[in-house]
Amino acid sequence: MSEPSEFEATLRARAGAVCELCSATDGLTVHELPPAAEPSPDHCVLLCPTCLSQIDRSAPLDPKHWFCLQQAAWSEVPAVQVIAYRLLSRLSEEGWARDLLDQVYLADETLEWARAGLDTDAGQASDPPGSRTVDSNGTELADGDSVTLIKDLDVKGAGFTAKRGTLVKGIRLTDNPEHVEGRVNKVSIVLKTCFLKKAV
Repeated sequence: MSEPSEFEATLRARAGAVCELCSATDGLTVHELPPAAEPSPDHCVLLCPTCLSQIDRSAPLDPKHWFCLQQAAWSEVPAVQVIAYRLLSRLSEEGWARDLLDQVYLADETLEWARAGLDTDAGQASDPPGSRTVDSNGTELADGDSVTLIKDLDVKGAGFTAKRGTLVKGIRLTDNPEHVEGRVNKVSIVLKTCFLKKAV
């Protein structure tokens, strides 16, 4: 079975011998994105030491360093899209990161992969106080719950208004306890929990 480090030549060719996130050229190493059934260059990215140390949490996230995601998030490489999505989710308290996360489009399969890794990342860090996701009444929400909108919401970029009383089934929690993801009119959108009520 191949090891991720064996893919370095392939990744260097794909990335042009630069970090696939910030374009640094020194100390590049291969980083495999979980979950991966078996090692493959398609599940790896080429990273510099600065990016890698913040991704694996051996160094704190520096929001200024991650401005590079404004370019990297638009990569055509699914593995780069996945790691950018996960980082933007971890940086969701930053306005620019939240806005970029709202703009980025990922194919369904890529989005599923990105979210699966968020669960892995969450297991590495303890939840800070107040990190429970609750609706407008303080009722705790969980992945897969159904919620009802308590007011009309304009959906930016989608050209429609989600009407009060709309039932949103199968929500997904995000890193930000004030936001959940759901589908309205077959469009996946981020919803503020203060405008939601858990459906019974």
